Amino acid sequence: MKKAVFFALMMLIASGVMFAGGQQEPKASKEEAKPEQIKIAVILKTLANPHWVSMKEGVEAEARKQGVIADVFAVSSEGDIQQQLQLFETVLAKDYQGVYVSPITPLNLVPTVVKANKKGIPVVNVDEGIDLKALKDAGGSVYAFIRTDNFKIGEQAADFVASKFSGGEVAIIEGMAGNSSGDARRDGFKSKIGTYSGFKVVASQPADWDRIKALDVATNMINRYPNLKAIYCANDTMALGAMQAVKNSKKIDQIIVVGTDGIPEAVESVKAGDMAATIAQDPFNMGTTGVRMLVEIIKGKKLSADEFDVLIPSKLIAK
Repeated sequence: MKKAVFFALMMLIASGVMFAGGQQEPKASKEEAKPEQIKIAVILKTLANPHWVSMKEGVEAEARKQGVIADVFAVSSEGDIQQQLQLFETVLAKDYQGVYVSPITPLNLVPTVVKANKKGIPVVNVDEGIDLKALKDAGGSVYAFIRTDNFKIGEQAADFVASKFSGGEVAIIEGMAGNSSGDARRDGFKSKIGTYSGFKVVASQPADWDRIKALDVATNMINRYPNLKAIYCANDTMALGAMQAVKNSKKIDQIIVVGTDGIPEAVESVKAGDMAATIAQDPFNMGTTGVRMLVEIIKGKKLSADEFDVLIPSKLIAK
């Protein structure tokens, strides 16, 4: 029996595959690299959200088009800050010629981007923004930032809410505290709704991008503010939770819910007449653009200052 256990352990070690807390560790690509074939690593936040799954599909589509290998890695949830850092550390020990990153927070990957710079490995930042000032202060940089204008997303949501009511109490369910995209969406909504007379933001609270937490937060908001007219959520996962809270309170004819991202389940909710709207990003396009730019950089293209900040448009989806 002891020999069998020892043999099993040795086989596991030899496989070179480890899992810690749900973290997906880098492993050899299924496709064998040809001589001089470009190989890049793509570090996303998580694949538990359809937004990031769509981005992964964009990455893979562009990699096939470019004839390069793109290994995609992610951690188990959008809160695994340390695990994402460790994942980047492991990637840097491999033979990747470039790295594409979507950090969980503005600061968690700053040390590893600096290490990549020192090793001469170009990095592009996609969707979730790295704190560029903190990165510069640490002696690092990224070649490009491919993103949606998250402040504008919040503004679009506010415009939609204002088109439905002449005024009233509204609330915001934020993402994770300190997250750059969530904060920008919140601030865009607050700023724009403030330009319309009669509206008041009575509550703004994080739910960590989580559906169940958003259900609880929205339930508390509805109970505390009986005249609430609208809830804006910084992503669709939370919006679906907020929508359930509205249904539970039997106020579906009084309160509208607006989400962000345009994930399939949210679009179906809009079609069904539940969620009022979602502001759709284009993660597939962000994925293709990120890979294309990183490959160009690896091949020696010099980007101009105007090419650093690449905006991918968002759009309103309503019934």
